[in-house]
Amino acid sequence: MFGALAETRSYCNHGEKPVTAKKVRVGVVGGGFGPAFPWHEHPNSCVQGVAELNEERRKHLGTAYRCDKQFDSIDGLLADSEIDAVAIFSGAPAHVPHAVAAMKAGKHVISAVPAAISLEQCEQLRDTVEKTGMTYMMAETSYYYQAAISARKFYQEGKFGNLFFTEAEYHHPGLEELFFDHGQRTWRHGFPPMLYPTHCTAFITGVTGERLTTVSCVGWGDDNPILKDNAYQNPFWNETAFFKTDRGNSCRVAVWWRGAERGTERAQWYGDKMSFFMADPNGAPSQIIRSSDSQTETDDAGFVRRLPVFEQYDQPQWWKTMLPEPLRHGSGHDGAHPFLVHEFISALVEGRRPKIDIYESLAYTVPGIIAHQSALQGGAQLKVPNFDRGR
Repeated sequence: MFGALAETRSYCNHGEKPVTAKKVRVGVVGGGFGPAFPWHEHPNSCVQGVAELNEERRKHLGTAYRCDKQFDSIDGLLADSEIDAVAIFSGAPAHVPHAVAAMKAGKHVISAVPAAISLEQCEQLRDTVEKTGMTYMMAETSYYYQAAISARKFYQEGKFGNLFFTEAEYHHPGLEELFFDHGQRTWRHGFPPMLYPTHCTAFITGVTGERLTTVSCVGWGDDNPILKDNAYQNPFWNETAFFKTDRGNSCRVAVWWRGAERGTERAQWYGDKMSFFMADPNGAPSQIIRSSDSQTETDDAGFVRRLPVFEQYDQPQWWKTMLPEPLRHGSGHDGAHPFLVHEFISALVEGRRPKIDIYESLAYTVPGIIAHQSALQGGAQLKVPNFDRGR
């Protein structure tokens, strides 16, 4: 799978003995978000090269990974035969072009979110994975939020009963700070919220395995000049979508760039036996509510009703027990970064599909693309295409 893998230890192993001698040699593309992932700490990987157009960010990448092999474009990195896999952290519009080029060059790929920003890109990405046989994974952090891991365990153990509704929200007020870089517009300038849906959809599909099948979405904007002049012709700051799943369940997804609210990536899952609420940025802790037949209460109108059992949930920090020793540390996105590194490297070493493979990645991405189309049509209910061919 890897060609001639390096089998010698390097400084990046922190003394832990690798499970196997295989070493995945990673090239990191993109010096903005790229340095946030501990590729150099995994026992079975090392950073072989970095690429970034901006010299300052390129040097930062090299320093972060102690890597002297630095390229000023992805082309030079892809031509390096000593690189087995590429971690792509360029801007969203470049994810598919870069991923396709990497796989055609014989490199496995892990890409920042979203996987794609159009249905045409989704088809191109899926077709390239299937034709080349290379491994593709999307680095969706919400899949490995500590609460998402808990929710997945609860679901697999049947504790929710029938999980009939989920709501997820990604609120990022103040994002305009990233719309410009040294006075120049970045790819984020006016970017439609629902083209960045995966921080929400991963809380749904990544827990239950459901596919989102129909959507109605409403957008909100104002007279801000950014919404009158952007490359995406996007008129919305915020978009809120209501989806139906292939099991007949429902979910709400809210991706907002502006408003009087605090930033968050969170979800809450409603079942007929148990519901689970992630901690809220306004101060509410993680909570569990269980249905009960043994307790009742009288509401303010005098009606007697069943009283659910309420408890605060002491959220485990799963990274302390589920990862190799060198990766057992906190990170950005609620400890998700080391999990993503471990899953990608492990999938390559073990010769299996990663959990967030091409089909799972598109199942998170495509619903947002269609939701944005719905918002542009005033909330029309639209079908969400399924890209699971070959799954």
